[in-house]
Amino acid sequence: MVSDNTDWSYADAEEETLTRIAYYYYNDGLTQGEIGEKLGLSRIKVSRLLESGRRTGIIQVRINSRHQGCLEYEQRLQSRWGLREVRVIPDLEGGDLSERLGQAAAQFLMQRLRPDDLLAVGWGATVSHTIQRLGHMANERNVSLVSLTGGVATYVDGMRTANWGSSVHLVPAPLVVSDQHVASALMAEPGIAVVLEMALNAAYQLVGIGELNADSTVVRSGYITPGEVEPLRRKGAVGDILCQFFDENGAALDLPLHQRVVGARLDALSSSQNVIAAAGGLSKVRAIQSALKGKYVDILITDEKTAEKLLEEN
Repeated sequence: MVSDNTDWSYADAEEETLTRIAYYYYNDGLTQGEIGEKLGLSRIKVSRLLESGRRTGIIQVRINSRHQGCLEYEQRLQSRWGLREVRVIPDLEGGDLSERLGQAAAQFLMQRLRPDDLLAVGWGATVSHTIQRLGHMANERNVSLVSLTGGVATYVDGMRTANWGSSVHLVPAPLVVSDQHVASALMAEPGIAVVLEMALNAAYQLVGIGELNADSTVVRSGYITPGEVEPLRRKGAVGDILCQFFDENGAALDLPLHQRVVGARLDALSSSQNVIAAAGGLSKVRAIQSALKGKYVDILITDEKTAEKLLEEN
């Protein structure tokens, strides 16, 4: 009986100490070292008590932020799809989603790119928004840019806005040419082959994911006509990366259009280790899901509503 009372007294004192530590740490903002000095404890002891408090539920941290749900989605998406990293931005009614995703991708890359790194980029609005926000950082760290496809104008517009002064390597060709033999000849050119090899071996590859409808980027850019959308759907196409379409399971389709594209192929892209896909919007859920099934993506940057739908889908 005496032993029980002694145990209880010790546990009670331990809890009181933990409560003081938690208050100093979370309310007063003291460091673990400062708390240790204040209470006559080692920093390691303070750290262990905080961890014990969180594990047992005595300490329950509540994050009152619109980002809290996003953090939960990130963990679930990462687990569900076997992704290495995920970034989910909060929903914002009326905002330009492509621009916001571009900003999120730029922030992610600012945290990851090191001096003298090489960044490979695909084409599209979200990628262009990302490039526009990376210019200052790229110039400071001497980060070079290399394109994954032809279509020089797409990249130049973003770089001009960003005042990108570091080295730039562009595929000197259109994105889509009129004949597959022309595309094959261009892809065999040493100048183009070297650029594409650089892109596939860059520190990171940033791409967008397109849906297939009359408003998609490939249609608005004139690479396919509105009349070609339905025939492509009947062939199984649900979305594209780098102007190459894939089916529901993420398998690249055998389409004549692909033979006219000047750029990195999807099978080669899937062999890269750091492919970032920045894409979102409810209209793109099916395309994003299929791209994840195809294992083209290592890191996903998307929005809250899209994340929710991706987790709902089987």
